[in-house]
Amino acid sequence: MSQLVYDIRNSRYINLTGRCTLRCQFCPKHNGSTEVHQYQLKLDHQPSAEAIIPLLAPIDQFDEFVFCGYGEPTLNLAPLLTIARHIKQAGGKTRLNTDGLGNLFHRRNILPELAECIDSLSVSLNAQDQTTYERHCRPKLKGSYDAVREFIRLAPNYIESVSVSAIDGLEGVDIDACRRICDDAGVQFKHRRLDVVG
Repeated sequence: MSQLVYDIRNSRYINLTGRCTLRCQFCPKHNGSTEVHQYQLKLDHQPSAEAIIPLLAPIDQFDEFVFCGYGEPTLNLAPLLTIARHIKQAGGKTRLNTDGLGNLFHRRNILPELAECIDSLSVSLNAQDQTTYERHCRPKLKGSYDAVREFIRLAPNYIESVSVSAIDGLEGVDIDACRRICDDAGVQFKHRRLDVVG
């Protein structure tokens, strides 16, 4: 049975969708695995806020609640916002792990909505240029690399804590160049290692 929520260390993760805007060749689900940390995360539907909210408690016992599962959380945006507002009203902290393509997918700037209920953003950049990004992340939407760069540029105007990651170990990825992109955008750089999740 698929997990709608799962715990890593003292954080509770929320598995909100199996859909994604990318087909990353390094993602476990494209390499025959539907598990993260022994949790079965494959979903056959998009869960509602009503299905997930009862699974969050006790909110005061977790350091943070992280929207991160088997797909891109912003593709199930309305439940994400409802759940995040519930957590904030109960005194909890929220983090969104995203590919940064929510604005492109929804055709509008969703950052003002996220700013109401998301404390921190973690954005996957994964490459220093469009060619390398398309090779490893295999986006479904045209203009994805420019869109994630723009999302990273805009995000600090709305959300105080923004970190941006790239994965060391992917062929052709220049970690120092990715770090410079983050420095220029005024966001924190997160140096990730290939195959290390959570």
